[in-house]
Formats: sequence, structure tokens, C-alpha cells
Amino acid sequence: MLDSHNSAKFYSALPRQFNDNFLLTRALTHRSYLNENRSVIEDNERLEFLGDAILGYVVAEWLYNHFPEKNEGVLTKLRSSLVHTQQLAGFARSINLGCVLLLGRGEDQAGGRDRNAILCDAFEALIAAIYLNTDIQTVKEFIYPFLENEIHSILANHSEEDVKSRLQEWAQAQGFSSPIYVLTGEFGPDHEKVFTVKVLIDDKEIAEGSGGSKQLAEKSAAAAAILKIGIKEE
Repeated sequence: MLDSHNSAKFYSALPRQFNDNFLLTRALTHRSYLNENRSVIEDNERLEFLGDAILGYVVAEWLYNHFPEKNEGVLTKLRSSLVHTQQLAGFARSINLGCVLLLGRGEDQAGGRDRNAILCDAFEALIAAIYLNTDIQTVKEFIYPFLENEIHSILANHSEEDVKSRLQEWAQAQGFSSPIYVLTGEFGPDHEKVFTVKVLIDDKEIAEGSGGSKQLAEKSAAAAAILKIGIKEE
């Protein structure tokens, strides 16, 4: 392993019950290391395969139990956000997983320790290793804090992103053309600029919104339109 100071956070994050160094080493072994070290018999790709399935199940069950009011479509979108490559890489970074990876020299020099795909794969492999050495309950207790720390941000982003599609679905169901968003103004210094946008349906202005970017202003306008029209979430 690498720098003991940087790796301490990683080892302290592992479940106390997890004590199989062989499985841990395999979970941290990237294929590039295997190519350069013939004494190593297996990389982490098989563990990644198993970990992906375990993670999908644990996240799905957690969402099912925590959000009984959400329908299947919303739960699916939330699960996708929580197990997305970039999100899992973020989980890996939060425990300094990158600093303990076993990488080939070329991959290491190319920045592999901070590459999203590599970190995501290793995190999934770690989940599988913990499961094989302990049980599913230990895996859940390891994963839940990551989910709890991130879900509020994901819910906020999801609800903001969903308003435009909801408005478009309503317009199409009514036989109208798709909503059109028109920038009506921007003001303030570059680092605190505010944009205003109006949304039109069939050339009629429905509502206006504002935000720190054009995209956020469009979402704000869509949310205002949904509220004004009285569109209810299914």
C-alpha cells in the first residue's frame, strides 16, 4: 500500500468485521497491476461484477424503505443517480480509496488513482469483498452512510430536473407544442449573475423564473408553470 497517512482514512472506514486481507487486496488490484506483476493471480473485475449487483440491491431496498410515497419510475431514477459511475467514484474518494489501489506504473503515472471509472470499479469490488467475508447486513451498514449523506442533494437535483419533463409531458398530453424557454434578462457581476427566463406554450407566456444559470432559470420557470397550471405529480 502507499502513504500510510493517506491510507489511514481508508482502513478506518472499513467495517471492523472485515478482516480478509486476501479479498481486500484483490478488490484493490487493477488489471494494469496484474499485467506487470505475474505473481498476482487475479484482478478486481470479478469482484466488481458481484459488487455491482449487491450495490444495486442494497440501494434499491434502501430507497424502497425510505421513500414509500415514490413510484417505481422515481425510485429507478434515484437508484441510477446513486450508483452512477461518478457518484460511486465520489464515495471512493471520500474514504481515500484511490491512495491504496494497486496500479501498474503506467496507469499510476497517468492519474489512474483519481480516474472515475477505476475508482467506481474498485468501490464495487470492495463491496463484494466485504460481503464475501461478512454478510449482507455488514454491507448495508457500510453503504447506508454514503446514501444518507448524498440523497438530499440527489433529491433536490432530481426534482429540479424533473419539472421540465413533467411540463413537457403535460403539454403533449393536452395536444400543445413543447414548451419554449426564452431568456428575458441577466444581471449582476459574473460571479453572481442571475438569469431570468419565461416559458411559453403555444406562443403563450405561462410563467417566469430566475436562477444562477440559464438552466436553473429554465427549471425555475417550469416549476412556476406547473404550480400555476396546477399539474399534479402522478
